[in-house]
Parts: sequence; structure tokens; C-alpha cells
Amino acid sequence: MLTLPAPAKLNLILRILGRRPDGYHELQTLFQILDYGDSLDFSPRSDGIISVEAGALDIPEEDNLVYRAAQRLRQSIQWQAGSLPGVHIRLSKKLPHGGGIGGGSSDAATTLLGLNHLWQCNLPIETLAELGRGLGADIPVFVRGRTAWAEGVGEELTPLSIENRHYLVVAPDCQVSTAKIFSDSRLTRDSVAITLAALREGHPTEKPLGSDILETFSGNDCQALVESLYPEVRDAREWLQQFAPSHLTGTGSCVFTAFPSAQAARSALAKLPRKWQGFIAAGVQVSPVHRQLAKLTSSD
Repeated sequence: MLTLPAPAKLNLILRILGRRPDGYHELQTLFQILDYGDSLDFSPRSDGIISVEAGALDIPEEDNLVYRAAQRLRQSIQWQAGSLPGVHIRLSKKLPHGGGIGGGSSDAATTLLGLNHLWQCNLPIETLAELGRGLGADIPVFVRGRTAWAEGVGEELTPLSIENRHYLVVAPDCQVSTAKIFSDSRLTRDSVAITLAALREGHPTEKPLGSDILETFSGNDCQALVESLYPEVRDAREWLQQFAPSHLTGTGSCVFTAFPSAQAARSALAKLPRKWQGFIAAGVQVSPVHRQLAKLTSSD
């Protein structure tokens, strides 16, 4: 059995620049990969069947991104690989559904990466990322596995280094619909684009971006709309604001605050009202799933 993590992400910056003719939105965002997330167990099956056990996640198997990613990978290589074995995938969820922290996308990415290793497909990362993009805009960043600046619909990725920070992520008891947010006429869609040069101004390329520059550009164009539709999100963010600047991540319900140390984050978490869930995670430059696969590859 192969067990791999599926890490969460935060959008430290999210700007919506406009709507494209195909209905997708042109955006700019800074993806921060975290060292906390779901996990997936992959067990080979001799009957050729792909099955997914998702616990309490109430989604039909054929709609589950894990199942769809596994089927997509197998279909993409079946013609050259002959008969592939089946697999049973057990998904252990920690990340809230609809939280804006990439749970489903990360699960799908880990499925592509894990089965590429288990089935010995030997597909390059770019090919896996392209397969993932057909399932969801956030999947490529998890497949590539680097904290990164993203443009386009999120597929144009430039790895960025960010100083070590710990985050307290709070999940109110609600699920935000991404489709509902992006289809709402009140969503801001005319933000001015920023450049990587502006983001890095005064910071050499090899030097990690610090909290000062990140807070200068931080913000989420979806935040005002989400908070107007889901007051619980506003309440959670305003509670976090007592510690440090707090923001919405993605188009989900989770909000976050950055702390310079794990101890400071734990101190804030200890005061979290019981009506909300929360977790502490460190920001990382390289995804935990990539680090684990690299160890497995080097030991083969």
C-alpha cells in the first residue's frame, strides 16, 4: 500500500482581472502550499477496477475528483500500457469541503502523482498537470508541487519563495459555492494587474518574500462578496483580525492569519470559539507529496 499526503493551499493574494470569452476568469494569485492536509492510501487490485472509499464525504463515486483523476490517467495511457491493474483508494479527509483551501483539487493531484508512481507510468509532471487542468483549475499547482505565483486561469505558474510563516486557518460552519461567487454580478472583475517585478521589488530573486511585501499586496477580490452572502465568514475573519491582518482564501469559507511562529499561532488557536474549526500549518516551498515521492524514488 502506498500512502501519500494531499496538502492544503492558501491564496495569499487573489485578484480578478476580468472575464474571458470562454466564461473563465482571468486572475492573479499567490498560492502558498501548506504542510497540512488530507491523506490517500493506494492499494493495488488484481481485477482492474478503480474504487474509492471517501468516508463521510457524501459524493457519488463517479463525481469524486479522486475517482475521475484515476480514470483520466488510466485512459490517457491505456493505449500504450496494455492492461493496467486496478486500485482501491481510501481518502482520509481533514480539509473542509468548500473551504477554498484546495481539498478536492489536492486530492486529485495526489491521485495523479501517486498512480503515476504506483503504475510506473513515468509521465512527466507537465503531462500530469495538463491532465489535472481538465478536471479543475487549481489541480496543476498541486501537481507541480511548488508555492507559486499564478496567472491566466491559474495555470501559468512561477515558483516563488516565501519566508517561513505559520498560519492559523479557521473554517466557519458553512460551504461556499465557487460557481455561485464567480457567477454573481457583484463580483469585482476589474482589478489592476500587478507584476512579479513589483512583487519582488527590493527583494533579490533568490531571497524569500517577507510579510511586509506580502501584506502590501495582500487581499482577495472575492472577500467582500463572500462575506455579504455568508456572514459566518465575515465573523470568523473579524475574530482573527485581533491578532494580525486576516484574509479569505480562494472562493471558499476559510479565513487565515499569518504568524511568525508556531507558538504564536497555537496561542491564538487556544482562544478559538467552539462554533468554528481551526488548524495550524506551516507554509512550505515544496509540497509534502513531492518530498515523499522523491524519497520513494531514491530508495527504489
